[in-house]
Amino acid sequence: MTVSPALESLKRFTRTRVMILAVALVIPVMLLAVSPYAAADEDYEPIDSSMCGDCHEASEHGSSFDDDLSHSVHDGMECLDCHQFKDTIPHKEMDEPFYVGCEGCRTCHEDASEQYQAHGRAAIGTCEDIPHCSDCHGSHDILPSTAARSLVHPTNLNETCGACHENLDITTKYETLYDHPLAMYEASVHGKVGTGGAYSAADCVDCHGVAGSAHKILAPNYPESAISHENIPVTCGQCHKAIEQDYWDGIHGMLVKSGVAGSPVCTDCHGEHGILSPSDPNSPVSKAEVAEETCARCHNAMVLNERYGMEGARKAYFIDTYHGLKSSAGDSSVANCASCHGAHRILPSSDPASSVNTANLKQTCGECHPKITDTIAQSPIHGVGDVPKRAPIAEWVQKLYILLIIVVIGGMFLHNALDYISRIRAMMARRPRVRRMRMDEVWQHTILMVSFIALVISGFSLTYHQSFMAKFFFGWEGGFAMRGTIHRIAAVIMTIGSFWHLFYCFTARGRKFVKDMLPTWTDLHFLVNKMLNFIGKGDSRGCTQRFNYAEKAEYWALIWGTIVMAATGVLLWFDNFFSAFFGREVFDVAVMVHFWEAWLASLAILIWHMYGVMFNPEVYPMNPAWINGTMSEEMYKHEHPGHLEEARAETDNLLQEHLQKVRRDLGEDEDKSKPTG
Repeated sequence: MTVSPALESLKRFTRTRVMILAVALVIPVMLLAVSPYAAADEDYEPIDSSMCGDCHEASEHGSSFDDDLSHSVHDGMECLDCHQFKDTIPHKEMDEPFYVGCEGCRTCHEDASEQYQAHGRAAIGTCEDIPHCSDCHGSHDILPSTAARSLVHPTNLNETCGACHENLDITTKYETLYDHPLAMYEASVHGKVGTGGAYSAADCVDCHGVAGSAHKILAPNYPESAISHENIPVTCGQCHKAIEQDYWDGIHGMLVKSGVAGSPVCTDCHGEHGILSPSDPNSPVSKAEVAEETCARCHNAMVLNERYGMEGARKAYFIDTYHGLKSSAGDSSVANCASCHGAHRILPSSDPASSVNTANLKQTCGECHPKITDTIAQSPIHGVGDVPKRAPIAEWVQKLYILLIIVVIGGMFLHNALDYISRIRAMMARRPRVRRMRMDEVWQHTILMVSFIALVISGFSLTYHQSFMAKFFFGWEGGFAMRGTIHRIAAVIMTIGSFWHLFYCFTARGRKFVKDMLPTWTDLHFLVNKMLNFIGKGDSRGCTQRFNYAEKAEYWALIWGTIVMAATGVLLWFDNFFSAFFGREVFDVAVMVHFWEAWLASLAILIWHMYGVMFNPEVYPMNPAWINGTMSEEMYKHEHPGHLEEARAETDNLLQEHLQKVRRDLGEDEDKSKPTG
């Protein structure tokens, strides 16, 4: 269809008006949008470095920034070279943090910037506490590392690194488990040499920096870390090159190269930050410590010996040999593990180059024993695997002696036991006799004695579970679980016996017993006279009362000890219940009281009670009153001469009561035997 020229002209006019209208509307809107930014830019005044001093007058040292810079390695640089986004007044705020002491340095130090991507376990941008360049090098007063006052000078690195690694807030926050590594380093052989001014001594960067770079310090879990397990020998080898080569030639180095993670490296034997000289007696590789403290940790470890099929090695204790015993006694000249096997180039005995290979033993042993023969040198020092410690004939001689000891010493023990029993029987047969305790009192004593012995054995077997006593009584399978049961049963029995005695004290005889047990001035006079008699001044008079001062002191100590042990024992037995009422401090105190009161009671019985009733020469072999309640008049007269007549009267009364009872019983029997009707 043909369009007329007039219509075409109208369309062009319409399009032109629409475009003009659109432009008229858009331009004002754009101006409105841009105008705030244009206005904002007008609020910032450009500045140069010469104007920084108008506001920033003094540095952290109290000096001017210009002076600090003029004496630093950055002399000649201007403020805006580092503070790149501070070129206006006021300073513009950045969308992202810009750390001058880190990002500002990266613009010039490109190599260091490329290396510094992580520090320890933290990577750039992932840890708010990761050190910036200024944390280590300083800010405006940065000096070259060769300057003695530089923060990164070898003699100052300990303090620089310690700012973070000795900071408890940081080490706790990131669970850094090493306890004061810098303090340990200062006391180490490296730290002492460095403090003395030897710059060649190993410092933090030498050991932790990858390829000696302070800007690439990685955690041990990084394969390229200088302190990863496989790289530690290389790191130490930077200074100890010959020793490193010896290590790689040895069995430990071979295992590390093959990827065996449990193989020891330098730090396993020497330590890490607190490495001491081998001449220091506290060093784990000193002559006195290397066997038991260092080598034995692996070579007597059940897990490692089972892993490598050396089951018998667990029985091979160097410390039990002549050399080991002498070493434990402090003899530093005696041979230790390193003396025979070597310190770093340790080879298996099957290796012809090994110092403990059979062909080399004479030479190895000859270093201490120049005249040793091949036969003696071939004798095993400590058995490993299937190799016996001694010749078979020596083992048979040992068994023969053990049998001889059992027969001879056992016979001696049996002889003396029979002699002891015969003496007790003779003592029991002595007449006349007086009654010291009635049978119910004997049973009270028996319950106390048996339960006390059971408590002592089962209680101390918990604390001293490796002792001979513990293994003898509870070393069998399930024995230590039974130990706790026995301890609690014995405690219940003693408690029952204590309540029995308490009720007894309210009887007529019990009240008299308590009255006789009360301390009096007579006890003090007797004690003073006894002490004077010990030095030849007083007389040898015996006690004039039923109980002497020693028996009274022991009785009231028993009452006190029973109450204390029962109270703390119940608290510890039912700890879950009492924890709702008491804090940890109460339970800690209860444990201490229970343990040391047990020691106090045990020693008191052993030293005080057993002497009075057994080891006293006037009483030996024993006071038999605990068996049947009686003792000879002779012994009673010696122990309590002033109370002998009263004891005789009580014995006669008891005897009369018994005879009357027997007569009544016989009379009843006679009446029953008579015919009735």
